[in-house]
Amino acid sequence: DLHSFPTRRSSDLGNYINQELKSKLVKQEQATSFRVVGMILRVLFGVVFIYSGFVKAIDPLGHTYKMLDYFQAMGLPQVYYPTLVLSILMIALEFAIGLGMITGIYLKIFSWSAFGFMLVMTPLTLWLALTNAVSDCGCFGDAIKLSNWATFWKNIVLMAMIVAILYFEKYHKPYLSPLPSSLIAASFFGFSVAISWYCLLNLPLIDYLPYKVGNNIPEQMKIPDGAPLDEYETTFIYRDRTSGEEKTFTSLNDAPWNDTINWEYVSQNTKLIKRGYEPPVHDFLIFDPEQGDITEDILTDSNYVVMFVMYNLSLANEKAIEDLNQIYVQMSEKGYRVVALTASSPEEIDRFAQTNNTLFPFCEMDAIPLKTMIRANPGVIIIKQGTVVSKWNGRNSKKSFEQFLQKNNV
Repeated sequence: DLHSFPTRRSSDLGNYINQELKSKLVKQEQATSFRVVGMILRVLFGVVFIYSGFVKAIDPLGHTYKMLDYFQAMGLPQVYYPTLVLSILMIALEFAIGLGMITGIYLKIFSWSAFGFMLVMTPLTLWLALTNAVSDCGCFGDAIKLSNWATFWKNIVLMAMIVAILYFEKYHKPYLSPLPSSLIAASFFGFSVAISWYCLLNLPLIDYLPYKVGNNIPEQMKIPDGAPLDEYETTFIYRDRTSGEEKTFTSLNDAPWNDTINWEYVSQNTKLIKRGYEPPVHDFLIFDPEQGDITEDILTDSNYVVMFVMYNLSLANEKAIEDLNQIYVQMSEKGYRVVALTASSPEEIDRFAQTNNTLFPFCEMDAIPLKTMIRANPGVIIIKQGTVVSKWNGRNSKKSFEQFLQKNNV
């Protein structure tokens, strides 16, 4: 722009150049500051997504169960295998977004993907907080349990962060060409899928469940002294015999229960207003069709007790049954108790037993604790005096059982 100053004095031209240089320096300093702020926000956001994605990637079945809970609460069809695939892909996307945020690779794509992710999850968690349709959102798997309201406010913070990141993204300078960026971005996604697939074939790399090896089940069922209990509110409804008007009373002392001439009792309602302490294991109950409740016998047995966990026989891996039969024969001959636990109906049990020539007896148990005990169908858990000694995926029974025998000198 020097030609725009043909008539100006050299001193004016010098002042103009100095001002332009200062302006550019200010803009460069501002861009650097925005770049640093954006990077800090990206790292914080990315760490949350990486951790959330990882703890779910190592437990794909747990996340699948949670998604099925969502579908049930929404009145949507609950189809296991498509949900499992969708679960693994969603986890991989979340994990890849986290790594993309930290590394800055394909930042624009990952930033908008994160924005879309939060645009879906934020109103969803608000619905959960208002309705409590699902007690735990599962955003951090079983590693960290958050209340639905805590989850919603966490998502509000993340939404604000991703909006700021989208603004600061224009100051980010890519440092890799498209080809290596594409390969690295694909590896983020592939790494998560590979972890999920490995844990699906085996067991979660890290067991956050209350039935992990070393835990004593009866201890996990205890309520500590002084722990808060559930609080309920009971209301009483009476009808005025003269006017026919119904009135609600919040206390039995205030209700006209002794005035049967003027008032008529209608009904009472009790609702939970505050949930108290809930032990990690609170629904462990085993029912034998012939002996009835055998929970106490199982948990107090001083010998090893082998449990084949198959919460849903229609989804059980039938190729593992032959190995389970062999375990049953060997352990039974040594005098140890072996039972199969399932939530399937007696008709399904009979059909499954006949089709697969099972040798072991079946006992009934609720599906929720069975899903919580082990992330496999079938899975094998061995306890002694209520303490979990070993557990493995039923498809790995041959090798894992040999290792158990050698380790414990059985």
